[in-house]
Amino acid sequence: MARILVTGGTGYIGSHTTVELMQQGYDVVIIDNLSNSTSDVLDGIEAIVGTRPAFEQVDCNDAQAVADVFTKYTDIQGVIHFAASKAVGESVEQPLMYYRNNLMSLVTLLEQMKAHNVHNIVFSSSCTVYGQPAEEHLPVDETAPIQVALSPYGNTKQINEEIIRDEAHANTQLHATILRYFNPIGAHPSAMIGELPNGVPQNLLPFVTQTAIGLRPELKVFGDDYNTPDGSCIRDYIYVVDLAKAHVKAVERMLNHQAKEQVEVFNLGTGRGLSVLEILNTFMQVTGVKVPYQIVGRREGDIEQVWAKPDKANNVLGWKADTPIEDVLLSAWRWEQKIRS
Repeated sequence: MARILVTGGTGYIGSHTTVELMQQGYDVVIIDNLSNSTSDVLDGIEAIVGTRPAFEQVDCNDAQAVADVFTKYTDIQGVIHFAASKAVGESVEQPLMYYRNNLMSLVTLLEQMKAHNVHNIVFSSSCTVYGQPAEEHLPVDETAPIQVALSPYGNTKQINEEIIRDEAHANTQLHATILRYFNPIGAHPSAMIGELPNGVPQNLLPFVTQTAIGLRPELKVFGDDYNTPDGSCIRDYIYVVDLAKAHVKAVERMLNHQAKEQVEVFNLGTGRGLSVLEILNTFMQVTGVKVPYQIVGRREGDIEQVWAKPDKANNVLGWKADTPIEDVLLSAWRWEQKIRS
């Protein structure tokens, strides 16, 4: 079976994708500098799959180290590129770090792929490229206009997509699949791997579970005066395992030469928008745990509402996110309980 290089493979989405790839028979080599994860994740992957993926502690900005990986594993047939800094707030405070880390890592990777005759890449992008879509573009499909980014993080995703398109134009052998995620949540049903943020969580669900288990005194809900049914922001929350499976579909599509265009783009979401308060109330219902929360003012940079129109991914990629939200929230709670036990 083909070998796939997964950058950032010990991270949240990378680890779940590694599991799905290995369960489908792919050989995986992970490169990760462990700046936002730990090597313990490899134990979790092995516990689920029964085999440990190859692992190289490498920074994607280090051209020689990346070249050495391609030289060592001569059978790599495709790359899934997750490795990136990803906190919106931090990117506003440290833009240069984000531009160096997120842009140069992709440039380095594409250079080394070309040098070692590897022609398939799946890129981890984001719905942030759409900004706050106009009402006529909700739900959001792939034809919605790209808007001026609200943060350096969002801008790096846009620029990286442009880098891939420009390189594909110059290098006709390159095939790329750009996956624009909506909001990944949850953990593997085994509770062996899940989301483990460093410090204060940037995302809603880890904050909910940490508050539920007593690590945080209360959850802050940023605004209840938005133009939504309950006044809180609406997002498309996608189960991380469903999301991981989309990457396997994307890899299969490229390796089987089924792609209709040199660069293909897919929005990955459920097609259903849920508000912050809906997530919170559903979590409390399915777990039976009370989560103290307080409504506070709006947070700068937050988008009011966005959710996907995933028809293209459903019909062309042959993928669907269909895990019930109750199961997803329970998976996150089981993971939180396991890591605190």
